[in-house]
Amino acid sequence: MSPSKIRFSELVGEQTRAEIFATVLTAGPISRTQLAQRLGLVPSSVTRMLPPLLEHGYLREEDDTAPHGRGRPQKMLHVNPDKHIVVGLKIGPAQVSGVVTDMAANVLARDEEPIADCSPETALAAAATVTSRLLSQAPEAADRVLGLGVGVSGHVDSAAGVCRYSALLDWNKVDVAGPLQQATGLPVVVNNDVNTLVVAERWFGEGRDVDSFAVVTVGPGIGCGLLLDGNLFSGATGLAGELGHMPLDPAGPMCSCGRRGCLEALAGDRAVLCHLQDAGFPCASIGDAITLARTGKPASRNVALSAFAEAGRGLGRGLAGMCNLLNLQKIILAGEGAVAYDLFGPAMTQALEEHAFSTAARDCQIHVDPVQHDLWARGAACLVIRDTVGATLS
Repeated sequence: MSPSKIRFSELVGEQTRAEIFATVLTAGPISRTQLAQRLGLVPSSVTRMLPPLLEHGYLREEDDTAPHGRGRPQKMLHVNPDKHIVVGLKIGPAQVSGVVTDMAANVLARDEEPIADCSPETALAAAATVTSRLLSQAPEAADRVLGLGVGVSGHVDSAAGVCRYSALLDWNKVDVAGPLQQATGLPVVVNNDVNTLVVAERWFGEGRDVDSFAVVTVGPGIGCGLLLDGNLFSGATGLAGELGHMPLDPAGPMCSCGRRGCLEALAGDRAVLCHLQDAGFPCASIGDAITLARTGKPASRNVALSAFAEAGRGLGRGLAGMCNLLNLQKIILAGEGAVAYDLFGPAMTQALEEHAFSTAARDCQIHVDPVQHDLWARGAACLVIRDTVGATLS
């Protein structure tokens, strides 16, 4: 096989080489010595692993001028961002949003397509359309595209590329990778959409400096993705992190999954809206409920504040259970509903502290990151890069 035909996956067949690429991506520019220190390797191991990545243009090594012109320039490793491009998509109940990135996960273009319904046929057709439009904006895309990453809510079997079940999308055993690969001609990586946020936060966001954290999304559903000891944790079949369906109240309201008293039924958007409806102050959307809680007349405002506080208490109990089980360093609250943290946050924090065991609540920092669609899709693109290099997130 000629050097030009060598596949990237063949260059990084060894786990250590994959970790080298991932570390240069997230921490670069970085010297060989610094790289060895970060990975706990002897410098000679790094030197032995680097040549294929350098020779085939996935990494490059350049002289960096010493500060103030003093001393010898130091050679620093960089990811070559132009080697490939990657497409990342988030499939939601109302739209498909996407980005195309370079190999350093810098966003080069973005696009979105509203969908009239979230049936698999409609959503996957929109995903193929968005992918085509994104690639049309990238020069020489056909020769440079590495693959397509897709984030979908619910139980996703990433090895099979199948969404086993999504209450939010009303999907059951939907093949995502197969139809999209056929439509686009690209390798397709599929994972739970919150897991894409975990990857993005680990590489570029609030998770860069911690080894065990969770991303918890609040909104129409309650989602969760986990990074444990530096590795994305998906469980035996991709089902880990279904925090929204943790049973908290057997006599509670019906959840979208068909069971009673799940955290999502107590703390999701629908719980807030039902509280307002029952009190005689119906709101058409969660945005209207937020406005009511912040600027409404006293009677309606108090009811809205009570609704968000009740949701916050439910969320706090759920987070306490997770902290007791996993002893996390950080929880990143994200999703559309995170913009209402001022309304549910105090009650959530109080419930977390009340129900957490020993120091579990104090050990865990809460960070609010009301991410936009770009980060979800960028995370999906990161999944392609991560899976291609076979790297862990450490």
